[in-house]
Amino acid sequence: MRTVIGIDAATQPKKIGLARGTLDGHDLVIEEALLGSEAESVLESIASWISGPTLLAIDAPLGWPAPLGRGLYEHRAGQPLVAEANHLFRRETDRFVHATLGKLPLEVGADRIARTAHSALGLLGNLRQRTGLAIPLAWSPALTETLAVEVYPAASLLSRGLSHKGYKGKEESAVAARRGLVEALSSELDLRVDPERLVDSDDRLDAVVCVLAGVDFLHEKCVEPDSAQREDAGVEGWIWFTRPASANER
Repeated sequence: MRTVIGIDAATQPKKIGLARGTLDGHDLVIEEALLGSEAESVLESIASWISGPTLLAIDAPLGWPAPLGRGLYEHRAGQPLVAEANHLFRRETDRFVHATLGKLPLEVGADRIARTAHSALGLLGNLRQRTGLAIPLAWSPALTETLAVEVYPAASLLSRGLSHKGYKGKEESAVAARRGLVEALSSELDLRVDPERLVDSDDRLDAVVCVLAGVDFLHEKCVEPDSAQREDAGVEGWIWFTRPASANER
């Protein structure tokens, strides 16, 4: 029995989505799904869920573009930046997701997503202090200790042939889209929480999709960085997702 915790990161603790799944072989049970606003403490909730070697699947960039760090270190006010914008603000993993799935993640070097990344890394650091666990990033599915991976719900949905569009928000169309996604994903999991909780909140739903992405990783379904990408991934992070049957699938 292995535990997979999905974390839909946010800058405000009350907006963080959390989900806990237990994996027995290939059978996934979603035991809990909640918002940060429903927890006395996001940190304490996650810490209490860690049971033996656990995988944390986090929807947030866990690194910045390597050229951006080098370029800013050497830069002086008023001088041009040498590297082109796409290399400064996008990571290799972002470009790879875009080339494979046709969906470009938000640019951690140029978008407000940087604040979410900062918050997620702070949460991960606090969790290490709280638990005394090292919680390194995982690069192989051997779960011998508590590990973390970066995931991206839009990529995990696209890789399943599901739409990533239109399910965010409170509009009736978004609620209907979430209901359709919950139904489509039900064949992959045993949902022990009220499905309406996922229909009611895109943050809870994203946290459950993070769990599914973590399970994909453990089942060795995800695309690994190749030898040329691995060095950058060690600095920038890597989004783990399953390559669709057709690379042109959207």
